[in-house]
Amino acid sequence: MDSGGSAALAPSARAVHRRDVLGVPLAAVDYEGAMDAMDAIIAARERGYLCATPTHGVMVSRDDPEMHAAMTRATLNVPDGMPLVWLMNALGEQLEDRVYGPDLMAHYSDRCAAAGHRVWLYGGRDDAALAQLEEALRRKHPGIEIVGGHSPPFRPLTAAEEEKLCDQINADRPDVLWVGIGVPKQEKWMARMRDRLEVPMMCGVGAAFDFHAGRVPQAPGWMQQRGLEWLYRLAQDPRSLLPRYLYYNPRFVVAAFAQLLRERGRRGRSLARRRDGRS
Repeated sequence: MDSGGSAALAPSARAVHRRDVLGVPLAAVDYEGAMDAMDAIIAARERGYLCATPTHGVMVSRDDPEMHAAMTRATLNVPDGMPLVWLMNALGEQLEDRVYGPDLMAHYSDRCAAAGHRVWLYGGRDDAALAQLEEALRRKHPGIEIVGGHSPPFRPLTAAEEEKLCDQINADRPDVLWVGIGVPKQEKWMARMRDRLEVPMMCGVGAAFDFHAGRVPQAPGWMQQRGLEWLYRLAQDPRSLLPRYLYYNPRFVVAAFAQLLRERGRRGRSLARRRDGRS
């Protein structure tokens, strides 16, 4: 089933083709398509947010109404995980690759440096990690203009802290705000803050902050292309990741096959009706 998005979408993103995947509208785009949509939103001074969506995020949204609302309201949900790309292609798309959050952040940082987009960073394990990230981005993307950043505590912000944060971000006038506080916190945070922040484009990119800061190594490319990144990350942090993978991965496989069967059944019935109409 094709999903055209909601009326709340920024006009610059409405033309992006979307596919409903387990209840989440995923954009059928590559890196260039995602970045072009981001550029258009910034140029028009609209307000949008992008979620680099892993399989885990899709599955959380099936159980968590707040997460589901955040993802259905998003300007763009791009397929961050290869299993999502495979499922979208099985449903009729022709994607060659995923739009991986860390790579999107790297590619768009080049565009930001070239176009003069002002950048703000929200996330990081602590202030030291955020400083490492800023240093790495300036080194890898000469000329990038990072105008502010904040590493939040590992607890909900108070109303006063949140208000102060909004005032700070708005005063710094960024064009793009990278959010790296993990799934599902970052999606919920962007949805909640969207109307309070004047920044045109917010992007939730999960572990990209740790990767680009050099705090956590990324899986080899061959593992990423084969959808085995989860296995690499599991070896690094089995205590926190094993329960998640044991719970969500089998459920994703079952739900994916169920959607494929439903849609193939619909196509079969549609073809049968057309044949009957011609007879």
